[in-house]
Amino acid sequence: MKAINTENAPSAIGPYSQAMVSGSMVYTSGQIAINPASGNIEAKTIEEQTHQVCKNLKAVLEASGSSLTQVVKTVCFLSNMDDFAAFNAVYAEYFTSKPARSCVAVKTLPKNVLVEIDCIAERLI
Repeated sequence: MKAINTENAPSAIGPYSQAMVSGSMVYTSGQIAINPASGNIEAKTIEEQTHQVCKNLKAVLEASGSSLTQVVKTVCFLSNMDDFAAFNAVYAEYFTSKPARSCVAVKTLPKNVLVEIDCIAERLI
């Protein structure tokens, strides 16, 4: 196994890696809407946060030798299921290959963000 760490995505906020590579697969940790350049959560709306989360996932996947088009499965966490349609519209822009997905509402997410996504992907290399 190999831990992935890229400066193009936020550093882990706990005792975990941004992703782990095992064989030909990449397992990402959940990404939230932290802007890696500032280290802050600047996005306020579900749409803005979803864009940032997807950009963070893209950076982690690329650092691991994969891409968004190679994602096999995502798990999506929303703080409010009323945001589902708005979240889905942005999500569809990034995950054009339509991977398998679970999406659930949770009581609270780290740093009180509105969305968190993790994924499993095949490596291109």
